[in-house]
Amino acid sequence: MEFTRPRGTRDFLFDEMRRRKQAECTLREVFESYGYQEIKTPLFEELSLFTTKSGEEIVDQLYNFKDKSDRDLTLRPEITAPVARLYLNELEKTAVKPIKLYYYGSCFRYERPQKGRFRQFWQFGCELIGAKTPQGEAEVIALCSDAINSLGITTADVNINHLGIIRGLFKHFNISAETQREIMVIIDKGDKDLLIESLSGDEPVIENEELNEILLKLIDLVGDRSIIADVEELISPYDEPKKALEELKELITLLESFQVDNYTLNLGIARGLDYYTGVVFEIYVPELGAQKQICGGGSYSLVKVFGGQEVESTGFALGFDRLMNAIEELTEPEELPSHLDVYVAPIKKDMQAEAFEITQSLRKSGLKADVDLNGKKFKKLMNHADKIKVPKIIIIGANDLAEGKVTVKDMITGDQEAVEIDSIVEYLKGE
Repeated sequence: MEFTRPRGTRDFLFDEMRRRKQAECTLREVFESYGYQEIKTPLFEELSLFTTKSGEEIVDQLYNFKDKSDRDLTLRPEITAPVARLYLNELEKTAVKPIKLYYYGSCFRYERPQKGRFRQFWQFGCELIGAKTPQGEAEVIALCSDAINSLGITTADVNINHLGIIRGLFKHFNISAETQREIMVIIDKGDKDLLIESLSGDEPVIENEELNEILLKLIDLVGDRSIIADVEELISPYDEPKKALEELKELITLLESFQVDNYTLNLGIARGLDYYTGVVFEIYVPELGAQKQICGGGSYSLVKVFGGQEVESTGFALGFDRLMNAIEELTEPEELPSHLDVYVAPIKKDMQAEAFEITQSLRKSGLKADVDLNGKKFKKLMNHADKIKVPKIIIIGANDLAEGKVTVKDMITGDQEAVEIDSIVEYLKGE
């Protein structure tokens, strides 16, 4: 019987895991430099946590199941909702605001696997809870931009919008919540032909030509801060969206203070979920083609959806797998060094005990050390050390041991030197 990995999942081997770990550590350093602390949430949650957030229609995309007590549970499809649940359970009444937290973990969605899209995937993200906007939004966008740049991804484009503009127009024209939701989902898909059909077809979703004309012009506005004048002109007859536009203008000024210049104003960004309330953003890496989006985020009111007190929250999630694709696409691959500092090679089998003792001493000193466990002949030991590219090898022979020494060979230069066993750690560390 042959066993294969489940469809839509992957195995990661040694070198790929080291590169992923390297990227993970780099991101942690950047997030923590902004004062964020890491949290973890369970891999599975109550199903209702996600249906409350995203609607019953999301169930078809989930790995949901009943446990032995007949409770409806699901593997988490994302981590924003679990973070909101964690906040309500653990932090709402006691934590000092603003709260800065970040997370890294795997998520699961039952959807058709394709390039850049898997059923198990990883997200690296953060939430800023209880900070004033647009100051908090500006810092979150700066963090996201810095994190991506730290990985050597230099072509990322931060696309920013403020949903209060379009929601203000909806309010002015008395558009129902259900219709708003339908339009926002269509805009979020980025399919302008579908939007035109929805607004001007035989059965338009919105039966208001004035609003439809504004919406089609609005989502076409993409560019630098100079397009603000076009937005102002477009919404000038209506009071409801003007506050949101002023907040967007303030955000742009703040981004300059946070030294963020790789942004584009894009009035077609919608993040088609009801709980997004203010600034939203998506980040694209053009070199990734159809899977160019590596991040999505914005300001939201999810805690209130779950029954908590209203609290300003801003966050984002980086698609870690797409980040790795972007690193591969945009940076020169570095040859990975050996995973070891030193390899211990006993010349004969009766010297294994001493080899094991020395190896353990090296490991306890913080050196990454390995030792022959199979009793290989000396030539094969050297071939093995060369193959794994270890920088130094300790050769243990009878004559050296009699003098309380071992031979250390530099595998790069070929130089070798007899070193006293008691001084081997200091020698290898260059002390």
